[in-house]
Amino acid sequence: RMNTDIFPNKATAARILKDRLRLKNFLTYKNWHIFHNFVGKTSFGMSIFNLSNAILGSGILGLAYAMANTGIILFVLLLTSMAILSAYSIHLLLKSAGVVGIRAYEQLGNRAFGRPGKILAASIITLNNIGGKIKYIINFISYSQRQKDMTTDKANYWFVDGRYLIIIISVLVILPLALMKRLGYLGYTSGFSLSCMVFFLISVIYKKFVTECPEEHSYNKTVPTESIYNSTDGMCEAKLITINPQTAFTIPIIAFAFVCHPEVLPIYTELKNPSKKRMQKVANISILTMFVMYLVTAIFGYLTFYGNVKSELLEMYSKKDTLMLCVRLAVLIAVTLTVPVVLFPIRRAVLQLLFPDKPFHWVRHISIAVCLLFLVNLLVIFVPNIRDIFGFIGATSAPSLIFILPGIFYICIVPEEQEPLKSRPKIQAIAFVTLGFIFMIMSITFIIIEWVTGKKTSGGH
Repeated sequence: RMNTDIFPNKATAARILKDRLRLKNFLTYKNWHIFHNFVGKTSFGMSIFNLSNAILGSGILGLAYAMANTGIILFVLLLTSMAILSAYSIHLLLKSAGVVGIRAYEQLGNRAFGRPGKILAASIITLNNIGGKIKYIINFISYSQRQKDMTTDKANYWFVDGRYLIIIISVLVILPLALMKRLGYLGYTSGFSLSCMVFFLISVIYKKFVTECPEEHSYNKTVPTESIYNSTDGMCEAKLITINPQTAFTIPIIAFAFVCHPEVLPIYTELKNPSKKRMQKVANISILTMFVMYLVTAIFGYLTFYGNVKSELLEMYSKKDTLMLCVRLAVLIAVTLTVPVVLFPIRRAVLQLLFPDKPFHWVRHISIAVCLLFLVNLLVIFVPNIRDIFGFIGATSAPSLIFILPGIFYICIVPEEQEPLKSRPKIQAIAFVTLGFIFMIMSITFIIIEWVTGKKTSGGH
């Protein structure tokens, strides 16, 4: 209670009281000590490796297909816009975290909306990242099955079956990495994963100069194409801007190419000498690196096969090509090493929901990792349509994590005294949230169309 008589007016007294209550809540916040007494030990470079690995996924294989259905200019504009929006989204997250001194996505939800917000944020992160894990594991199985088809004719050994292989890899590779106490320890494997994708990128560039466009095996000849700046319909000619029935369906592939937001705050927590500016640099460098890799892969993949390119770029290369056989193996390794990075935010979300006040304990740490891997492998092996189910979940969780939640957290957490609701930063955040809902509606609509028509209209996502 405060004596309002000593202040010039009641409004001033109320504002000071509100500020003191906010300070009191800040200092007594349950998990404040977890993040402010934690000494980060992960270097700047290792943080970049981890965040870049979190961004980079098998979706890179579908970007050449996206370019074929948008044209070079439109694709570059869309990819550049999404990279900038993703960096802005991370800025909103870091600004919100800086205001309240919390570096946990779930606790930002708690700060903004109480326990329902915490449950919502944790649930979205869990579903999105489990969906990502399922996607990586399904891709692993499909790639390993192709490797088997390419290297064996009649042999049917159990150890080259994708389902058995993923269990072996989960136990021998993924689980030991997932048991690491800190995400920063995965910087080395993330660096190796990125080097595998660099090998993939170099091979795609090389193949551009030694591969002729397979015009006789045209893939998209049944798709009517209207190019604004190119009058020719040649399937082996680059188009600057392309409008066809697939154009709208490829936009979500590009929109969600930079999903890494569940990993941002855990990486920030473990960053050595942490600051908002330093973490934003980590994010900007990671996004820029992935932007370059995405763009180069899309351009050279597209300029190799043009309108014939399939939704998964590696399917276009000869199955007897030794170099591309090695590239497929490199992609397998990269996909495998991405899974442990994706698992960390899921475990953190589970801990925040079920054990918010408990200190670190190895039994709990290991048990959650084992249960998650067991559940994901079980779903992949025994639920045939699980990818479609989590594709629908991803259509809602991805825009929520990139656009909607960071914007809403920013609007609710940053005090109006600091930035009024009608200020430019808050208006930008509101527009950002609106854009997220637009992308969500688009993605859900396209998935429903795919289900109704029974055809997969976009790939690599």
